[in-house]
Amino acid sequence: MGKAFDKVLEMKNVGMRFGNIEALRNINFAVSNNEVVGLLGDNGAGKSTMVKIMTGVLHPTCGELYIRSQKVTAHEYTVKKAHSFGIETVYQDKSLGEKQALWRNFFIGRQITNRFGFINIQKEKEVADQILMDLIGFRGVGIGVDSRVSKLSGGERQGIAIGRAMYFDADLIVLDEPTVSLSVKEVRKVINFVEKIRDSGRSCVYISHNIGHVYDISDRFVIIDRGTIVANFQKEETTLEKLDTFLLKYSSKKREEE
Repeated sequence: MGKAFDKVLEMKNVGMRFGNIEALRNINFAVSNNEVVGLLGDNGAGKSTMVKIMTGVLHPTCGELYIRSQKVTAHEYTVKKAHSFGIETVYQDKSLGEKQALWRNFFIGRQITNRFGFINIQKEKEVADQILMDLIGFRGVGIGVDSRVSKLSGGERQGIAIGRAMYFDADLIVLDEPTVSLSVKEVRKVINFVEKIRDSGRSCVYISHNIGHVYDISDRFVIIDRGTIVANFQKEETTLEKLDTFLLKYSSKKREEE
């Protein structure tokens, strides 16, 4: 894509409080151009709060946020602003309307309209077909633009949501626990879609508590525990076994304290 910036997104000394609860503390986190970062941690570690700050759902209590090396005014940063900056989020099984056709799902909130302001259904179907065929490769699998979301498998739904994000030209696609409750076969489908994100020159933050789902596809691993980043590993620096042991250590410590 020939991006002129090095870091798509950067958080500097970010903290987040909810009353007396300190959800995040001194978070320093960055995603480089065309990089897949696995953000790992146990349930309640602070992953979801980080995602919500990255994508404009929450405003941090303190710290700074940069997008393409430009500082963003935190209280003005919204989900709509995140979209305009090329940041899209795919949530686990919550991104699509169950009873709607696929072509309608692609354009929820961002319809293609004609000069009279009416939705251009023919154009939306044409674009949706292009996304299915070219961006996510649904060729010969019995899925078309008029298919209902309710008929799709979990992995296929994630593929549709990822394809939608790619169509809207996201520089950074955030996947929030995309493989929860999926079978091994379906997890492989999601991993293949993440490979398409990287192959297209985009960046990805893959949030999970399951290291096995993240390891193969990630370039780097960031581990968060109780609101603090406790480790940052390049893939060549570690193995799946070492990462798993590292995560188990923090999980065991948390259980002991409880």
